[in-house]
Amino acid sequence: MSTPAADGFRMPAEWERHSRCWMAWPCRPETFTGGIDAACAAYAEVAQTIAQFEPVAMVCNQADVAEVSLACGPGIEVLPMPISDSWVRDTGPTFVVGGPGQVAGVDWGFNAWGNNYPDHQVDADLAKRMLEHLGLPRYQAPLILEGGSFHVDGEGTLITTEECLLNPNRNPNLGKAEIEEYLKEYLGVRQVIWLGQGYELDETDGHIDEIACFARPGVVLALTTDDTGDANFKIFQDNLDRLKSARDAQGRELEVIPLRQPERRDHNGVRLTLSYTNFYIANGGIVMPAYEDAADDEAFRTLRKVFPDREVLQVLALDIVKGGGGIHCITQQQPTG
Repeated sequence: MSTPAADGFRMPAEWERHSRCWMAWPCRPETFTGGIDAACAAYAEVAQTIAQFEPVAMVCNQADVAEVSLACGPGIEVLPMPISDSWVRDTGPTFVVGGPGQVAGVDWGFNAWGNNYPDHQVDADLAKRMLEHLGLPRYQAPLILEGGSFHVDGEGTLITTEECLLNPNRNPNLGKAEIEEYLKEYLGVRQVIWLGQGYELDETDGHIDEIACFARPGVVLALTTDDTGDANFKIFQDNLDRLKSARDAQGRELEVIPLRQPERRDHNGVRLTLSYTNFYIANGGIVMPAYEDAADDEAFRTLRKVFPDREVLQVLALDIVKGGGGIHCITQQQPTG
């Protein structure tokens, strides 16, 4: 079977032009222990905010179509497809682009973040259904992988974490070199930068979008903390060291811009993964989280400075994070090609 790279495809950077943003409606009450109604309201606000910049398509179960249409309002496309959870970054396809106007999708294997949830088969089939709906070519990758576990610069460089991609609950029979080769073949990258661990107690086993992301080629935003008593202190420091010593696919040193972690907050005895790197880059805009934290304004100013040509909007994301992810986790960009 051919691969995207062999056919001239690559994953574009998130800041390249989109045709739409995909989302999936909350449908699993046990995921959102802060209340599924509050989560739905937060998802709707994120969708409405992104829709100020680009079209939004919301996937939901057939029984929820009327509720979703009413909650999201006009301008949000509602598409009934079977789902059992609402993290489309991980369950939907990763879109790749080829020649002029060429767009395809990579369908990764999905096992619910290391078999955390046994009833995930409809989510494992979602990428295929989305690509069939769009009429786009589908590359089925022989790799368990989630879209939130990697970030690319569009110029051949990918960042990820060893904690997630080398976790035996994903691809126990594959080594680091083999996984790198699959990333290169299915995303069209040439250089993989490995960070160590992700956010403490992250249910996803260290997704990169909770701790670091590219802002543009050669520039990475990374979460930091000055609290030496925080378990994230050593994790983030090690990741900063790795980023500063790395070179991208173009041979450049990376400029690393810090984003201060919000104050620790627990929910039902579990630490929330509050992160300012978990934002969505839209056409002409940035949709970023707020947490009713003293660091919200500082993070907003940083992103406004880093993205001077985009309008930066904040959405209160606590009710999303209580489910285990953030704004980037619930969105997936479809490039124009």
